[in-house]
Parts: sequence; structure tokens; C-alpha cells
Amino acid sequence: MQEQRLQEVRAVLKTVDDPELPSVSVSDLGMVHDVKIIGSQVYITMVPTFAGCPALDFIQRDVQKAVTELSWVSECEVQFTFQEKWSTDAITDEGKKQLKKHGIAPPPENYQPGNEWTVACPYCDSDFTSMENVFGPTACRSILYCTTCKNPFEAMKPVVDYVY
Repeated sequence: MQEQRLQEVRAVLKTVDDPELPSVSVSDLGMVHDVKIIGSQVYITMVPTFAGCPALDFIQRDVQKAVTELSWVSECEVQFTFQEKWSTDAITDEGKKQLKKHGIAPPPENYQPGNEWTVACPYCDSDFTSMENVFGPTACRSILYCTTCKNPFEAMKPVVDYVY
């Protein structure tokens, strides 16, 4: 029964979208770190994409609301941890697919910290893109330009765990 409840909670988390990216779930962004169930209480630990993300309060509210709609849940507590590091490697294939639908390129694969990076255009899939501004509309995105289809687009900044 515990495993079934855990699966139910994880299924619900796949329906909670990031407020800045409708149709991209917090689960597919790799933000869900841990789910614990004790009786009818659910405790969720999440990892923010960026420490200063202004959407965290909205995400917390939306996760709590969605999980408490499960008939057996009496309480849902959502906490963000800064002890764990979020990485763009945690974005699922579905998350990457949904980002592209928003005209946002997923982060580059196998990024090495300190190296320059670029990504394929989410509109035409061309590799002929250039960085226009590393500072995009949010802390987690940059602005690039596709020289093939001539569209500007956003890309998720690569965030990986530094290995010393």
C-alpha cells in the first residue's frame, strides 16, 4: 500500500507545472528530491533550480494543493533544500521535449564548467546558433540566436555539479 501511495504522489507531481513554464512539470525539471509518506501525511523535499528563484512560493503552493487533493492525504509539507544541488542533467527527456515546445532549448549535453556552450535551435534544430546574452529573462535562461531560421530563442543555462 505504501508503494502504491508513493506512485500516486509521484504521478500527481508530474501534473504540477513550473509557473514560468506551463506544461513542464516540476518532476520533469528534476526538482523533486524526496517523497516521504507517514500515514496520511506527505513530506516532499525539492531542489530549486536557482536559490533566488521567485517562483518557489508558487511551486510550493501548487505542489501542496495538488497532493492534498489525493483522497487519503491529510497534510502535505513541501520544503526546498539547499543541501542538494540541482543540475540540468536532472531534466527528463519529457521535460526537454516540453521546453522545446515553448521555444526554449534544453541545456547542452555533457557540458564542462567553464567552457563556452551553445545548443541547437528549438524551432529548426539547426546547430548554427550564437549566444546573444547569457543573461536571459530569468536566472536559469540565456538568449541565443539561430542563424538558419533567424529566430531568437531562450535556452536553459547548463548547471552541473562541479567535480574537484
